[in-house]
Amino acid sequence: MNELPPDAPRLRAILGYLEKQLTEEETVVTYLRLQVESVRHALTVAENRKPARPGPPQRRPATAVAALGPAPTRGERKSTGFVIEQRRTPSGPQEAAVHSDDCTMTSEMTHPVTAHEARLALTDAQLEACAFCRPDTGLGILD
Repeated sequence: MNELPPDAPRLRAILGYLEKQLTEEETVVTYLRLQVESVRHALTVAENRKPARPGPPQRRPATAVAALGPAPTRGERKSTGFVIEQRRTPSGPQEAAVHSDDCTMTSEMTHPVTAHEARLALTDAQLEACAFCRPDTGLGILD
């Protein structure tokens, strides 16, 4: 912009437009920074993970715990140290979070898993760890 209009209404309009653009750009920059942090975290996890054995990569189910079968009711549970909470979705229950088995923040839809399965769910399936009981800390998974 070489020349600006001399009157205040047009200058206010230009200023308003430029401020709006700055706000929108800040939103995009914030989103991109969050994405960069997520990718860096995933890269750190991927680089620190040692392959179990050499050879072609093995296919996993959509989630690391999909093959565990239906979730037992609370009365049927055996203590394994960890549970995976499921959430209802239109397409059926989906694994959503990992909890310690004594966590009071779980729903009725949980199933017990071993420490190894909980660790896989938190790292491979990218399930979230409960912010209340922090099973990731108990499993030694660091952010």
